[in-house]
Amino acid sequence: MIEIYTDGGCEPNPGTGGWAAIIIRNGRSTELLGGEQQTTNNRMEMTAVIEALRYLQDAIGPGQEVTVFTDSQYVRNGITSWIAGWKRNGWRTSTGAPVKNEDLWRQMDHLCSIHHVTFKWLKGHNGHVHNERADELAGSVIQSLRSAA
Repeated sequence: MIEIYTDGGCEPNPGTGGWAAIIIRNGRSTELLGGEQQTTNNRMEMTAVIEALRYLQDAIGPGQEVTVFTDSQYVRNGITSWIAGWKRNGWRTSTGAPVKNEDLWRQMDHLCSIHHVTFKWLKGHNGHVHNERADELAGSVIQSLRSAA
């Protein structure tokens, strides 16, 4: 079993963003992080999951048993509940509007089909060591990008 802890953020939102993922496999952890100058909080939350799943595909191969822990209800609800309706409706919401972040939802959906992924929600800023570390890493990327601008 592989555990992934993710976080993403923006300052301001939209604005400079950072994401981070901590992958725990066989008692060892791998930290991934990155960011963008112009993005949104939701895009960074999603990117953290996508990059972690992509890393697993490239480093270990498909078919991994993975639990993703996220403090984003948007990510968890989107991939576990809302996406089926979006796909049925041609990537439109129930009101007929285009789905925001469709490009990232498609990537996440594809990567989830390669692995066996379960999503669990973690309350953010609640003292969980891996969630706090992911938050710290994402924040450090934001600060680095803002300093470089």
